[in-house]
Amino acid sequence: MPRPRSNRRQEILQTLAAMLEQTPGGRITTATLAAQVGVSEAALYRHFPSKARMLEGLIEYTEETLFSRISRIIESTEESLVQCEQILYLFLAFVEKNPGISRLLNGDALTGETDRLRQRVSQIFDRLETQLRQIFREAEINEARRTQATVTSTAGVLLAFVEGKLSQFVRSDFRLLPTSNWPEQWGLLRGSVYR
Repeated sequence: MPRPRSNRRQEILQTLAAMLEQTPGGRITTATLAAQVGVSEAALYRHFPSKARMLEGLIEYTEETLFSRISRIIESTEESLVQCEQILYLFLAFVEKNPGISRLLNGDALTGETDRLRQRVSQIFDRLETQLRQIFREAEINEARRTQATVTSTAGVLLAFVEGKLSQFVRSDFRLLPTSNWPEQWGLLRGSVYR
């Protein structure tokens, strides 16, 4: 009995993510992906019209997962620093748990791919930075707190931190875990946010 289409699509994406993790610095062809999934290349193309669409499927999964959880964080707590801490930790824990996807977010796995994919990844970081700026703007109103630097600069520093941790993780072939030393590092970041 054939598997339902959505399950095969999910299996293809999971296999692609695993292959991205297992072959740091290497390219993945549709032929090797098809062999790993146990289907023909033609079967892959019945579920995704191109390799770019497969990668885009992983990017969409990442975006949906991160931002649905960020929405829950925003709804569950009102204190801005707690929101920031939980959002940054969420991102770091997500990439740590998904090394293959961390290569996508880092851009390492997108070498030679379409510019559209790099733009999609960039949108994730733009949305994350926008969310941080929104938290700081609302803190001015709701908590009477002002950031030490501009809201934009403060959000940019926090985003640069998580992007740096992501880069370390990919560059170290997943040995330098993004969440290691988080409590101490958050203490340093936290102290630099507000006046």
